[in-house]
Amino acid sequence: MPRRLLLALAMAGSVAIGLSACGGSAPAATDEESTGASSGDYPVVIEHALGTTTITEQPERVATVNWANHEVPLALGIVPVGMAAANFGDDDGDGLLPWVEEELEELGAEAPVLFDETDGIDFEAVADTQPDVILAAYSGLTQEDYDTLSEIAPVVAYPEAPWSTSWRDVIRFNSQGLGLAEEGEELVASIDQEIADTVGAHPELEGKTAMFVTHVDTADLSTVNFYTANDTRAAFFDDLGLATPSAVEEASAGGEFSGSVSAEQVDRFDDVDVIVTYGDQGLVDTLEGDPLLSQMPAVANDAVVFLDGDGPLGTAANPTPLAIPWVLEDYASLLADAAAKAK
Repeated sequence: MPRRLLLALAMAGSVAIGLSACGGSAPAATDEESTGASSGDYPVVIEHALGTTTITEQPERVATVNWANHEVPLALGIVPVGMAAANFGDDDGDGLLPWVEEELEELGAEAPVLFDETDGIDFEAVADTQPDVILAAYSGLTQEDYDTLSEIAPVVAYPEAPWSTSWRDVIRFNSQGLGLAEEGEELVASIDQEIADTVGAHPELEGKTAMFVTHVDTADLSTVNFYTANDTRAAFFDDLGLATPSAVEEASAGGEFSGSVSAEQVDRFDDVDVIVTYGDQGLVDTLEGDPLLSQMPAVANDAVVFLDGDGPLGTAANPTPLAIPWVLEDYASLLADAAAKAK
């Protein structure tokens, strides 16, 4: 895998690849001047939406909460002592998404402690893993959650707002928390190159627009609900060379994660070339049979990508550090096939 070859050069001799769920040594950082912008110097000071976190020494025991934060240490060769169990997209019920399971196998590591977050963060379980740092750059932490976790260990929270951190900033903030900011930047660059190579192989995407429609209620097609560019799923279209339609752009201006337009105003979607949504062919058939929604060019051209919302592919449409390489070619191919139908 290209990113692992790249990171191996930066981290050779400094990472205990087999760092187990019971603890171990974290990677040694390089000696660069920084207060959280690159690897090496301590204390590392990270400012985020819920406060300021100071990490005084290289963490050895890493815990993560909420969604996908564990993918950053794993991608950098570190197995957390504890992380949230997957509560959707888990195809075999073991609490691990397939790209996480593959990474653990590549590292030759057992699964760490899995926190059950069905009813929220299990603070006691997190504390039991005795972490030196808790990563949560992509999360929905409240101030109370953050304060409680901070009594256990320093916490890296999201930079601006809950559930809005881009995959690049998930890597950057969490890698700073690990004392591996430079390696984090190398990981970002590696994924960026993989995306660029994949998009370059699908020229059908160039110049097309895409909209991510939220779960459709087939019993009520009076409105079209969609994710705005503030949601990471819709924001990922930009990485894939797809532009934002005007209605989505307008709805994004207020900082909301989703928007809604009456089906009677369906002409507002005349510039939508491709629709991505959760569902199956039956959903597409329903849209095509609706007198209003069938007028949408993307629907009329059958330029619709439908994803299994409970399966790995639908889950991976929300881009995360390990999911992107896992899903990229399949997802880009589906989008390119739909884009080729646009007129």
